[in-house]
Amino acid sequence: MKKIEISTSLTIYDSVEELPVDVQQLVKIAIESRKTAYAPYSNFNVGAALMLENGKIISGNNQENAAYPSGICAERVAIWKAASDYPDIKVNKLVITANSNLKMVDSPVSPCGACRQTLFEYESKQEQSIEVYFMGETGKIFKTDSLKDLLPVAFSKLLL
Repeated sequence: MKKIEISTSLTIYDSVEELPVDVQQLVKIAIESRKTAYAPYSNFNVGAALMLENGKIISGNNQENAAYPSGICAERVAIWKAASDYPDIKVNKLVITANSNLKMVDSPVSPCGACRQTLFEYESKQEQSIEVYFMGETGKIFKTDSLKDLLPVAFSKLLL
């Protein structure tokens, strides 16, 4: 038998102003995208913005449906738009932000499991880490250097 330790690290920013300028731009776009989310059932609006290696910015937001769980998360909207429109361009950074119509979201909102797995696959495919920044509507911003920090024991094509 062998026991291994898995650890992860986060960088925590106290405010948007502490972020690199290019990430501040992504935050603004993610917030704008969050405003047009379609979330009449959960009242939980999520916006995502990612930056490709060519500088192009792609955004997405959550889209719900009465035939739950037919909706889709903001992160997957953005990554699939990028993969569809720019299939050979790598993703460098992703920002995720969320708010609720019911209460203040003042802590970071990380990607759900399905989004983590989807993002991990694109990170693996491009053979380059994706920086992920996630936040609520106020409060601290968390940053990971790779999807591996959010999903350290991911299911991958290597298992197939």
